[in-house]
Amino acid sequence: IFIFDSLVFLMFSVLTHFLTLSLYFSDNTLTPPCMMEKIQHSEVEVKGLKLHVAEIGSGSKAVVFLHGFPEIWYTWRHQMIAVANAGYRAIAFDFRGYGLSEQPAEPEKETMFDLVHEIVGLLDALSISKAFLVGKDFGAIPGHLTTAVHPERVAGIITLGIPFMLPGPSAVESHLLLPKGFYITRWREPGRAEADFGRFPVKSVIRNIYILFSRSEVPIAADDQEIMDLFDPSTALPPWFSEEDLATYASLYEKSGFKYALQVPYRSINVDAGLSDVKVTIPSLLIMGEKDYVFKFPGMEDYIRSGAVKNFVPDLEIVYIPEGSHFVHEQMPEKVNQFIIEFLDKQNI
Repeated sequence: IFIFDSLVFLMFSVLTHFLTLSLYFSDNTLTPPCMMEKIQHSEVEVKGLKLHVAEIGSGSKAVVFLHGFPEIWYTWRHQMIAVANAGYRAIAFDFRGYGLSEQPAEPEKETMFDLVHEIVGLLDALSISKAFLVGKDFGAIPGHLTTAVHPERVAGIITLGIPFMLPGPSAVESHLLLPKGFYITRWREPGRAEADFGRFPVKSVIRNIYILFSRSEVPIAADDQEIMDLFDPSTALPPWFSEEDLATYASLYEKSGFKYALQVPYRSINVDAGLSDVKVTIPSLLIMGEKDYVFKFPGMEDYIRSGAVKNFVPDLEIVYIPEGSHFVHEQMPEKVNQFIIEFLDKQNI
């Protein structure tokens, strides 16, 4: 059975890889096909689960990319190529329960700390003693937790779209200041998002979320609406996100579903990290798009722009990208790549 499962996983990985290539390059020329073809895909067992890992570059310094929602490893395609070309080893993987990675036996019991153990376990499995972490959206949270708990394993951390924050009751207190139709509040309700998403094909759900989250306003539904109802079917995809990109994301979420994604991050964000007086003392970079809707979270803009976040991350540099959205790394990859590589090149490991 194990051999059969492994063969099925390998066949699916190969098919998905070539589907990605054939779809992606029809109208996106930023990343040359010859470079995408050099990305190696493998299955790595970590904490008893087989994870899908994408990798390119042979540099001695490793950069591990941590995706958000509704994303998978592919969201980092532009950054992986750029970082590899700059002499680094670029690694992006699907978190457990996402994309081609295996699902845990009891996803409803999972928390952010399971991803911390997964990140460290992946470093161990790949024989990497110390790495740079790059986390976007909720991927920033286990990235910061890993850095705080295992500082000896992290050379520097870059986050996009979300500043330093810990999971726990305080993480959801600010949500009470928003209308009850706030998307995170809705998605934390057991069964509600499942029913909402279930009305549409997976591809439509991904399309809707990408469009809604690309805006500068926080997605909030009226009392008689669900989050998916906020989407206008006549709205086109952002110019930097093609139908082919959408098909790639959809093919992977059709495999994994949304069960784990709703648990981690949304339904476990209130689980206390059990840490006190936490500080990230290693070199850090926060990249924010000026049009990122996260700025509209209560207190978030002041927390970032006033520099209050530096009380927790003293060695933090913050850069802003005009017109950048929550998906700024896909929207303006050349600018993001420049900031990432400049930061990496300044560090010594």
